[in-house]
Amino acid sequence: MMDEDDDGARVGVWVTVGVITLLLFGLIGGLAIRQFHKGADKGMAPKPGAAAMAPAATADAVLDGPIRGDLLTQIFFESGSAELPAAAAEAVAVAGVALGQAPASAKLVLSGFHDASGDPAKNAELAKQRAKALRAAFVAAGLEDTRVLMRKPESTQANGKAEAARRVEVHLVN
Repeated sequence: MMDEDDDGARVGVWVTVGVITLLLFGLIGGLAIRQFHKGADKGMAPKPGAAAMAPAATADAVLDGPIRGDLLTQIFFESGSAELPAAAAEAVAVAGVALGQAPASAKLVLSGFHDASGDPAKNAELAKQRAKALRAAFVAAGLEDTRVLMRKPESTQANGKAEAARRVEVHLVN
């Protein structure tokens, strides 16, 4: 596809591969650190700086009400799972760039969806866990946690596609 004399295109490809690799390492490292801290929470000793992290807990609050902003991307999850799919790294990069170019008051709002079948409370909790997993990926990628908010989980219509019930939408809100 690329002409051997086209060094600019070659450099562009390697830069793109490098950025994606760095994002993936950041995401994986952030998730590993989060898991480590979860284990420390269950252990005997409190985490250092736990008092300083109290404001971050309010960032986990779930917003209610309509979203007025641009839909940046949608992440589709496997059935019954809150584990981030491989496509999440690209979505994190795209949304991070969009947030970086937006005014300082702009925020990302994550909205998890679930279907109406089964236990509504369990489905809503799974949708919330999916949004939390994506939020953790944004924070691990270097976004401020106060700029990544979550919205109350929503139920999809019964006549929609099955994968639409397993998605998290990312909106840029000013």
